[in-house]
Amino acid sequence: MKPQLTLTPLIPLVPLVSLAAALFASNIATAHEYDALLKAKKYAEVEKAVATKLTSEPNNPDALIAKTELILIEGKESRLDEASKYAEQCINAHPKNSECHEALGNVLGTKAQKGGVMSAIGYVGKIRDSFKKAIELDPNNFSARSSLMQFYLQAPSFVGGGTGKAKDLIVETIKFSPAAGALLQASLDLQDDNIERATSGALAVNTSNSEALARQQRNILSGIGHAQVNAKKFAEAERIFRELTQRFPDAVHGYFGLGKTMQEQGKAKDAIPLLEKAMTIDASAAIFYRLGKSWQLLGDKVKALAAFEKALNFKPELPKKTKSEVEDLIKSLKS
Repeated sequence: MKPQLTLTPLIPLVPLVSLAAALFASNIATAHEYDALLKAKKYAEVEKAVATKLTSEPNNPDALIAKTELILIEGKESRLDEASKYAEQCINAHPKNSECHEALGNVLGTKAQKGGVMSAIGYVGKIRDSFKKAIELDPNNFSARSSLMQFYLQAPSFVGGGTGKAKDLIVETIKFSPAAGALLQASLDLQDDNIERATSGALAVNTSNSEALARQQRNILSGIGHAQVNAKKFAEAERIFRELTQRFPDAVHGYFGLGKTMQEQGKAKDAIPLLEKAMTIDASAAIFYRLGKSWQLLGDKVKALAAFEKALNFKPELPKKTKSEVEDLIKSLKS
């Protein structure tokens, strides 16, 4: 269900924090020189290359953007101010670079998430304006458009959010790309709990000629699948995730979603090979967590403990609530 947002003090703050988490999670900045290495999780290699580049070219935009992404991936709250400085340096040196503004939006969104409710209120306008500027400078920056869409859908109207602005963004986006507009419409339909329309709309978009749009389609379809799991509509979730594996066999989304769907139904034996397949594509703390839950269901404490410990130590980290759960599970398995 959509959060009910009002002007009552403190009521809208939780959605704002959720917004901050969603923005960076789904939309890392547009491709740049170091993008392939980041996707391959060769972080040490990126760190070294970026340091070398910034030594000779202190204002190189690709290096500054990659630096912000490395810090966000690391997940340390203590370094977020540093990431903001890199993004702002990028903007000051290259004020017409769309990706610099998008990077700042991603950093501020994460700062709002990590800093709690007061930070969310303090940064929310800057988050919105960063993505709007990124789109103004590059109308085809679809990841920034998607992030702005999430802002409008989740932020209360008194800070510039609202369904009306989301609809306006869809209309504007269709002028540049009907496909991108259709994907934003699917996001709106998902937010409105119109799952059937969101599904048909997202599936109808041909993204074969655009990796940026394909990324958005994967995210939306994955969101639909997880919404079905949360609603315990497992057959519908399985259909979506199997479609994802067929359309994007080299992406993690479908395999992880299927594994989660099976695990949530108590079908641990079916879940494990799917989660292990997802792990070979793009390892994450979430996959280790689900593997741990599956091994726990099967009664294998040793493998469950190993998976939970890996989930706890993986970067980026688990969300705080899940991290706390894993810590309790580890204590229980060791007792």
